[in-house]
Amino acid sequence: MTRQIRVGTVLVGGGAPVSIQSMTNTRTDDVPATVAQIHKLEAAGCEIVRVAVPDQPAAQAIPAIKAQIHIPLVVDIHFDYRLALSCVEGGCDAVRINPGNIGGADRVKAVASACREKGIPIRIGVNGGSLEKSLLDQYGGVTPEALVDSAFGHIALLERWGFADICVSLKSSSVPVTMAACQLMHQRSDYPLHLGVTETGTPKMGVLKSAVGIGGLLAMGIGDTIRVSLSADPIEEVYAARDILKAAGIRKEGPELIACPTCGRTRIDLISLANQVEQRLAEVDKPITVAVMGCVVNGPGEARAADVGIAGGDGEGLLFRRGEIVKKVPQDQLVEELFQLIAAL
Repeated sequence: MTRQIRVGTVLVGGGAPVSIQSMTNTRTDDVPATVAQIHKLEAAGCEIVRVAVPDQPAAQAIPAIKAQIHIPLVVDIHFDYRLALSCVEGGCDAVRINPGNIGGADRVKAVASACREKGIPIRIGVNGGSLEKSLLDQYGGVTPEALVDSAFGHIALLERWGFADICVSLKSSSVPVTMAACQLMHQRSDYPLHLGVTETGTPKMGVLKSAVGIGGLLAMGIGDTIRVSLSADPIEEVYAARDILKAAGIRKEGPELIACPTCGRTRIDLISLANQVEQRLAEVDKPITVAVMGCVVNGPGEARAADVGIAGGDGEGLLFRRGEIVKKVPQDQLVEELFQLIAAL
């Protein structure tokens, strides 16, 4: 088990629930826009939010942002240690920084001391796209070993000053490299791990890569907090993260839809039914499993574990509850009748 850190009100590592993160894409110094986006992320289920701090105007906006949101605020900083000091003073809940790129030992010590005084953890973010040239030369490119060595180099700079309130992320645009790096880090260290596959692209492939990389690691018991990185509205990152946690069996919150892939036995418009049910389930918060099956072969039998479901027939279908048939219903009434059944659960 990893050691535990506290990011504001959220515990990370040490057996705490895997938390969902995202990052705003507004200008951080535009406080109203940033706060509005964070509120939307909160409503979607984001539990830790990160903002970019590229300059002093962004750093100076941190107190105003922090005062208007309800989830922990992480600041993302590169190169300028003074920005980290400003954000710590401004009330951020964690700092994402690489100690190796902020200057000499005195600067690393200053940031570590400021964070220690406020009880603020530091996330070391190692990214394949910004790996040190010496490691690229040593390993012949971005490899799992190079990412892990980079992480330990940054960790050593903080540990030198007695700072161990650390979380680590190792990210690459390659799913296999990311997974292997996190596995290796998990074997060699007990610092909590922030999981993610970077630069995954648009939702079509980005969600798929993240599901394989993040979900695969979670299924192996690796990972303490996650961010799905997408070239999309950050809200989509949160929805994808929630789905990955459900698919990996990490969380059971809200409804889960199971539906068969259809085959030559199907005599009902199953695809349309499944889409209608999925859309309406977005408004349901019960932790239930709902099945939409194409025929009686795959209906109450194979989906008996579902709380409620539909088994398609020819222009009609059976409604069932926990494997037991409730009644037969015409196709055009199936969805409505199904949701009356859900409401009664």
